[in-house]
Amino acid sequence: MKRVMLYSSVLIVITLLMTGCWSKNELNEFAIVVAVGIDKVDDEYEVTVQIVDPSEIASSRSNGGRTPVVLYHAKGGTVFEAIRKLSTVTPRKPYFAHLGMMILGEELAKEGIVQALDVFNRDQEIRGNFLVVVSDQAPAKDILSILSPLEKIPANKMYNSLKNSSEVFATSSPTRFDELLKDLGGKGKNTVLTTIRIRGNLEEGSSNDNVEKTHPVANVHYTGMVVFKNGKMVGLLNEEESKGYSYIKDMVKSTVNIIVCPEEGTITTEVTDSKTKVNGKMVKGEPRIELEVRSSQNVEEMDCPINLGEEKTIAELDKISSETLKEIVTNTLDTIQNRYEADVFGFGEAIHRADPKAWKKLEKDWEQLFPDLEVHVKVDVRTKGVGTIINTIPKKQKE
Repeated sequence: MKRVMLYSSVLIVITLLMTGCWSKNELNEFAIVVAVGIDKVDDEYEVTVQIVDPSEIASSRSNGGRTPVVLYHAKGGTVFEAIRKLSTVTPRKPYFAHLGMMILGEELAKEGIVQALDVFNRDQEIRGNFLVVVSDQAPAKDILSILSPLEKIPANKMYNSLKNSSEVFATSSPTRFDELLKDLGGKGKNTVLTTIRIRGNLEEGSSNDNVEKTHPVANVHYTGMVVFKNGKMVGLLNEEESKGYSYIKDMVKSTVNIIVCPEEGTITTEVTDSKTKVNGKMVKGEPRIELEVRSSQNVEEMDCPINLGEEKTIAELDKISSETLKEIVTNTLDTIQNRYEADVFGFGEAIHRADPKAWKKLEKDWEQLFPDLEVHVKVDVRTKGVGTIINTIPKKQKE
């Protein structure tokens, strides 16, 4: 859901408000929901909706300092009941067809998310192309309350940031709701979602003052990924492990790697292309995964005394880069296999494709077999560009 598309949708709705009705309902009875948060509070579900104010979005000038969105909350024994209870506080019926973001609270994630998502899967009004993330260290309703400069609608900020960070840094994954349901519907119900956290003062971040300063006092940012096993959150991946997950899942479009030089200093590279192949096989009756990562990079920063004009130097850089990336990948595998024991990579599917007959025997015990699964990792990184200068700037000149 891009900003232009959302604005266009809002303008269309505003126009139609003056022309009559649609589906036997007056459109001025609807409130457009762009984001929803689901928290578990004691034995109840708390649903928070972020609703756009059409007059604020459509006009180029603010009307009386009102915020562009309004939040409403309601609690219920089920998510559907909480959604219906929103009618006791909202002046219009929430309309979910333009939903762009769903935030799942941390407590809900720990207890299990499958039941909470059921109503959104069954409702024909709701499309499955919105993105789903998990709140970290704060309830989902607090995440939705943070206003952002540049983007009038906070849901747009979250949506665009998630897309952008996944494309240029590879530590987040823009998971669509329909993709999440597919993962949760598989054997084991294992998956990974991106985490989002508040940085700064919550109270000030939810006021208009936050968007009127050159340095906002609060914002939301993506911090890594969370692992789900059997539909429940079992742990977090740090930044490096999240990047490793993206490499294994062949989701890296571009990212940044910092390489330690042979003698001293570091080199920072930009990954410009990456391709991962995962092949399953049976070896002497035992399952095995062959994982191969091929990556291309450019040198972006250098702070070490080496000559990039020499072929042997580039070869050494490629070797170090390959070893560094292999370590990231193997550490990620170790964390997920041994600590969380959840096949979030689809390795079972790779074994199934390679040998369906063998998979029939392994499938029922795959959860127990996965931690000991043998994974062979091969990494090949090639340096394609070194920039417009060959050597680093001398330290004396830097000083």
